[in-house]
Amino acid sequence: MTLHKDLLKNVEWKDLLILKPKDILLELSLSLPWLMLSFYFAYKNNYLFALPCSFMFFLTGLRQVHNAFHFALGISRPFTHKFMYMLSLLMLGSMHAIQINHLRHHQHCMTEEDIEAKSAKMRWWQAILFGPFFPILLHKKALEVATPSQKKWITLELIGNIVILTIVFTVLDISFIKYHFITMLTGQCMTAFFAVWTVHHDTEDHVYMARTLRHPIKRFITYNMFLHVEHHLFPAVPTCKLHILSKRLDQYSPNVEIRKVF
Repeated sequence: MTLHKDLLKNVEWKDLLILKPKDILLELSLSLPWLMLSFYFAYKNNYLFALPCSFMFFLTGLRQVHNAFHFALGISRPFTHKFMYMLSLLMLGSMHAIQINHLRHHQHCMTEEDIEAKSAKMRWWQAILFGPFFPILLHKKALEVATPSQKKWITLELIGNIVILTIVFTVLDISFIKYHFITMLTGQCMTAFFAVWTVHHDTEDHVYMARTLRHPIKRFITYNMFLHVEHHLFPAVPTCKLHILSKRLDQYSPNVEIRKVF
């Protein structure tokens, strides 16, 4: 029996799947304060404060959509699909396309079939340079393997992107809105490094093939998003419960080496 199967059998995790109403509300609204703050500071032309808020909006948006990929937001599947559509318009790109590749990432982790983890085997600077090509490859692969229903969502999201960007940059003349979508485009071009390389680099020889965190402050400021070992072992567990899971894993297998994100 592999370590992974052993953990699934012996580490309690199913209780962590349950989200209370307040947990669901928090997850659904997690990125909203950062979005509002980034809008406010950009409106005031205070980009020194707007940029970190935009970064945090993108980070918390990734957490939300990441949970949506696994239907771990505590809401119905139809509403989850609509929620991903909304985030596609706010963050750019098709979240349904990214979902397809993310689920394939779990199925084919760190193999040739794993498009999402392509940058993980690169040097850090190569992963950054690869960034602008990464979303293109994700969408291309998603369209190749998508079901008719998935293709419908991807098409609607990409059309929505085109419509919004056309209106923002050719019709409206609102600088803070333009700023938002420029930062989101930049964020999408940095995901190959921040969302993939950081959590998977130099782990091909490791039993978990992923990295994680243990410091409570680091975990708190990154919204649990770098608890990636835990996520790969138990992808159905909502991100807000991964720190509880990490303690259980450490108690059960304290001698397993933990490779940290930072």
